[in-house]
Amino acid sequence: MAEGRDVQWVEVTEGQDGQRVDNFLMTRIKGAPRALIYRIVRKGEVRVNKKRVRPDTRLATGDLVRIPPLKLSPREAVREVSDGLRNLLAGSVLLEGRDWLVLNKPSGLAVHGGSGVKIGLIEALRQVREDLDFLELVHRLDRDTSGCLLLAKSRPALLALNSALKQKQMEKRYLALVAGRWPARRDFVAARLDRYTLANGERRVRVDPEGKVARTRFAVREALPGVTLLEAEPVTGRTHQIRVHAAHAGHPLLCDDKYGSRDSQALTARLGLGRLFLHAESLAFPEPTSGREVRIRAPLPDDLQAALARARQAG
Repeated sequence: MAEGRDVQWVEVTEGQDGQRVDNFLMTRIKGAPRALIYRIVRKGEVRVNKKRVRPDTRLATGDLVRIPPLKLSPREAVREVSDGLRNLLAGSVLLEGRDWLVLNKPSGLAVHGGSGVKIGLIEALRQVREDLDFLELVHRLDRDTSGCLLLAKSRPALLALNSALKQKQMEKRYLALVAGRWPARRDFVAARLDRYTLANGERRVRVDPEGKVARTRFAVREALPGVTLLEAEPVTGRTHQIRVHAAHAGHPLLCDDKYGSRDSQALTARLGLGRLFLHAESLAFPEPTSGREVRIRAPLPDDLQAALARARQAG
């Protein structure tokens, strides 16, 4: 079969060994939405060693992947990363190793595109870091949460870091400002969580005895007039876990539009806070190759610092 001039045959490198076909293509075809990736795989336009494959087929070192020529319409293409976002992400790297990097994620940026989000952090970073042929999230942060986010630059590193996460060898600590005076003795919340969908399609989480086990450790960092600055450490990794557990304890996070209360909304307005006060302050994990502990902190953003200063002045 004669191949068109723009068809690419790409050899899988050692760092991509074991990667899924769909994730491999997302990295190689800049701007392609996942739906288009699935479509060209399903139609057989993507081949591995001249054979048809599925999106979840795992690649091996030395495999040859056929990538067809693609013309993306403006409507379906992932948005080109803007100069402002490119500069923001380039300046947000806190620490980088040979096969991993830790980013200080900005608030307001979703980690993935989709559901009305044209471009997420991972898609934008793949455009910014054209030197990398592999880049995957090790864990996630909510769109409005800022702070430490870990990414892997090779398949072996991703597997090692995912294993460390599952075996609780990774430590993640957050700062949260909550409404009211958090009891000094309340250092643990264990409440099962269940995800559900509102009539408008919005996804939320609630405490439910039939839900999945979820545990969060809390420690008071600073008691302030009407609010408390907490350190939160999720023992499990459920969606919106810190936010729902704090609200369940009667102390919702400030500027939380999903789980807030009238009191938390009033306090949010009083402090002039314009975003969710939840920041992934620190991260510790075993380095994938050496096993040595890597520990890193992300400074509290200026807007959260300013809200804290106003809360202190209120006393």
